[in-house]
Amino acid sequence: MMMRKHGLSSDKVLDATLVNAGMGEDLFWAIRGGGGGNFGIVLSWKVQLVQVPSTVVAFNIAKTAEQGAVDILTKWQDVAPSLPSDITLRVIVRGQQAMFQALYLGGCGSLVAMMEDQFPELGMTSADCQPMSWAQSAATPFLSFGRNGTLEEALLNRTTSLSRSNKGKSDYVRRAIPKAAWEDIFPWFARVHPAGAPRRYIVTWPKEGGDGGTAATAWIEGLYELMGRHVSKNPRRAYVNFRDLDIGQNDEVAGGTFEGGAAWGERYFVGNYRRLAAVKAAVDPTNYFRNEQSIPPLR
Repeated sequence: MMMRKHGLSSDKVLDATLVNAGMGEDLFWAIRGGGGGNFGIVLSWKVQLVQVPSTVVAFNIAKTAEQGAVDILTKWQDVAPSLPSDITLRVIVRGQQAMFQALYLGGCGSLVAMMEDQFPELGMTSADCQPMSWAQSAATPFLSFGRNGTLEEALLNRTTSLSRSNKGKSDYVRRAIPKAAWEDIFPWFARVHPAGAPRRYIVTWPKEGGDGGTAATAWIEGLYELMGRHVSKNPRRAYVNFRDLDIGQNDEVAGGTFEGGAAWGERYFVGNYRRLAAVKAAVDPTNYFRNEQSIPPLR
């Protein structure tokens, strides 16, 4: 939630130590954006820290369809990128409700003034402000973790539920989606109760009982088809951190070819796929480190 101010964590990597691999400029570039499990085993990272204020401000504001969620979501697309870098404002759509979540590296007074000036449609007031430390913002339900206990327990808890399955797909949205399109898209979220956003779609279902997996998969595939009219094309891009095996998979034995890997490599990495495959050929020519959608060596 601080990436508009400080970039991604990978942007702050200063150095790394890999097993049996000498660090060169190309390999250093590749391991910071080329997806996990492609180039070797990283033993350690050296990461530049960033300064955070002693207090940050968060808010969660829910808008239903009846409260004008479609209009506000349409406006958000233009407002969010133009806000100062001290604030990240995202939206999660679930059912017929859009949840607007923000983290601001400043005080409540200036945040309220900013929202009144640049996004009055949201109706944010001082009553919506949630002052807290940055550590609390990373461990509270504000970021959808919903953990109980002390702050330390929440931050150290790395367990996850294995009782539910999930499927995710993703897109890059290159330009604002018009209101008329949102009026078609928004009702889709009333059919089941997944979480979604303009760039990624996630659905979960219990592992045991019923045909929830079939219905959930059909739902997300239908939404993905619908969104195809409004997102990036040629190629239709995707986020590697929401790996989508529907795009294609490597051969299990040999690990695939450069040409075959282009099916997902060009969508995840666009113009960087060939360079990543060249790094792969230099540091792992036998393709020892591979998975269903790993980067094959450029031969």
